[in-house]
Amino acid sequence: MNLLIKNGRVIDPSQNFDDVADVLVEAGVVKEIGKSLKAPAGVETVDAAGKYVVPGLVDMHVHLRDPGLEYKEDIVSGTRAAAAGGFTSIVCMPNTKPAIDNKAVAHYIINKAKSEGFCNVFPVGCITYGMGGERMAEMGELKEAGCVAVSDDGRPVANAELMRRALEYARGIGILVISHAEDLALVGEGVMNEGFTSTELGLKGIPRVAEDIATARDVMLSEYTSSPIHIAHVSTRGSVRIIREAKARGVKVTCETAPHYFTLTDDAVRGYDTNAKMNPPLREADDVAAIKEGLRDGTIDCIATDHAPHHLDEKDVEFNAALNGIIGLETSLPLSLKLAEDGVLTLHQLIEKMTVNPSKILGIMRGSLRVGSVADITVIDPSAEWTVEVEKLAGKSRNTPFGGWRMKGVATCTILDGAVAFSRQ
Repeated sequence: MNLLIKNGRVIDPSQNFDDVADVLVEAGVVKEIGKSLKAPAGVETVDAAGKYVVPGLVDMHVHLRDPGLEYKEDIVSGTRAAAAGGFTSIVCMPNTKPAIDNKAVAHYIINKAKSEGFCNVFPVGCITYGMGGERMAEMGELKEAGCVAVSDDGRPVANAELMRRALEYARGIGILVISHAEDLALVGEGVMNEGFTSTELGLKGIPRVAEDIATARDVMLSEYTSSPIHIAHVSTRGSVRIIREAKARGVKVTCETAPHYFTLTDDAVRGYDTNAKMNPPLREADDVAAIKEGLRDGTIDCIATDHAPHHLDEKDVEFNAALNGIIGLETSLPLSLKLAEDGVLTLHQLIEKMTVNPSKILGIMRGSLRVGSVADITVIDPSAEWTVEVEKLAGKSRNTPFGGWRMKGVATCTILDGAVAFSRQ
């Protein structure tokens, strides 16, 4: 529980700190940050020369599949993958079996993560029972059980009146609503983005307005009810524009995107690669450019993975039948670091979107290296080059479009509550 991290470039946007320094950790909290600190007797030393030392990364959108779908992923394997990717805190979505619509399931996840996990796990409860979209779940009970937000992620709340009441109730008890923005009538039988590539491949397309219309509706409901809302996995230029304009009006809206939406276009589907099938789907180059601009100008608050593991049997099928989703916990950091390398974001902005901002939005006491803070810390080697070998990834599933990609940047040490949870040494 006692560590001295030496000679790293300490970057902490929560206190505008960016300098080569040492970080002393005692009893699981940050004790001191300064130059040439001396390690008390018996304190383990971590050499971070040439590396970044940042608050533990926070991923506010992960599917752990536990309980009920453990053949895809479970709390142990998912948190192991998170720690390997540099994450000390992850937020798990409620589309498990049974869904997180009662305190018993929430308690199960929290307790299993504490006893067997490799990082903090904060559950998200359901907006509606069983994510059925018909009857509002007991949000107060879910909050008391430890849920940090509510969402029916994976499904939209189609009934606008129900979504309005959910926002009003959530505001009253102080819990965040996370919106899966999708108009299912427009999605229809679509399996990828509607455009030139879908036409060429002969696949039914999903128009970008399926996301835009749902984003606009939920932003308007947020504005009408004066209730905070967070839009998950933003993928279109229309959604970016709608959220930017809403923020300018003072609407209490925040949002996230995922690395695949600023890295890939729908061209990745060529060859009918089911590892490039996800929801929302990969879009076009103009959307990718808009996502990057939204990150740059602050419209998009967070980078989250939307880590969605599936078994090989659910992906190694014809494209129309394959399930949506890709894994992302171990590739998120290098793909995101490229934004800084390419000048889309400063390093300060990037770390802020992966630590400070999600912590603030969710109201969790993470994302900072201030003296007295919980010692969740990630040490990053920004120059380390490595190849994504899917069989060597820490999670159970292998559904990634980045297999074989050459990556730059990796977490070398992930520290949880002052103890090393993962080390690449």
